[in-house]
Amino acid sequence: MESSVPEPLFILAAPRSYTSVACAMLGQHPELYGVPELNLFMAPTMEAMCEQLVGLKQIQLHGLLRTVAHLYSGEQTLTSLDLARRWIFRRLDATTADVYRDLCARVAPLRMVDKSPAYCARRSSLDRVRRAFPGAYYLHLVRHPRSQGESMMKVAGGAMAVLANSVDYSTEPPTVDPQVAWYRVQRNILGFLARIPSERQMRLRGEDLLNDPRRHLVDICRWLGIAESDAAVEAMLHPEASPFAGLGPLGAHLGNDINFLRSPGVANGGIPDSWLGGPVSWRADGKGFARQVVRLALNLGYR
Repeated sequence: MESSVPEPLFILAAPRSYTSVACAMLGQHPELYGVPELNLFMAPTMEAMCEQLVGLKQIQLHGLLRTVAHLYSGEQTLTSLDLARRWIFRRLDATTADVYRDLCARVAPLRMVDKSPAYCARRSSLDRVRRAFPGAYYLHLVRHPRSQGESMMKVAGGAMAVLANSVDYSTEPPTVDPQVAWYRVQRNILGFLARIPSERQMRLRGEDLLNDPRRHLVDICRWLGIAESDAAVEAMLHPEASPFAGLGPLGAHLGNDINFLRSPGVANGGIPDSWLGGPVSWRADGKGFARQVVRLALNLGYR
């Protein structure tokens, strides 16, 4: 990328891991620009991406539509969304990497912050990110597998887990179990980050960020080499000020977690601890976490 266009910051995480609020917080820093889920690197070309995101998956285009509408029209309305659709249609022959670079140039000199969990479902998507932005930064945001799993199962009665193929096929009939995808995604992220220089990656528990945001936001600023002034940190404590911190117009109302869009502020009172022992609430057979899930969660700082 041109030297005047900063390499983006990608938040790598499983779904339902506080990515929406984290990205909106960081996006309020005067040197950063947080976007909703762009999902561009799910495919190598714009045409291939659009072919994937049909039917129920159309909601995965909402973040890109809202971003294009806001950046090129200065608003998110039915009219600007129509323009955003045409903007995408005119670029069907382009690579997703080139379109992403265009968006980065549009927000420059600010650094783009992207939180698309779909990238972490496949190593091929992460590899596209690395090839497009060899100097990118990565924040590995983690959440305890128990609270993350409970959150996954609250979405349409576990439909999110089913769509993620988070299923234990060792039972008859198979059991929907969000820990399967949690483990797979964390392995994808860790395997990918093993090839990234240590100075361009940071791991942070989402619970820690939200329980002590000032401290951890300062740590992130120091890591990125951006201002850590009181004013910058105070701005980041107000994710509700993001242009994407609310429901968008009909046809592109999402792009972020629905709970965040309905209540985008930083909650008071803290996040309680979760435990790795004992049965999990979403299984009827009384089983708990698999051994490999426990080992990985312990390595990530959970208990």
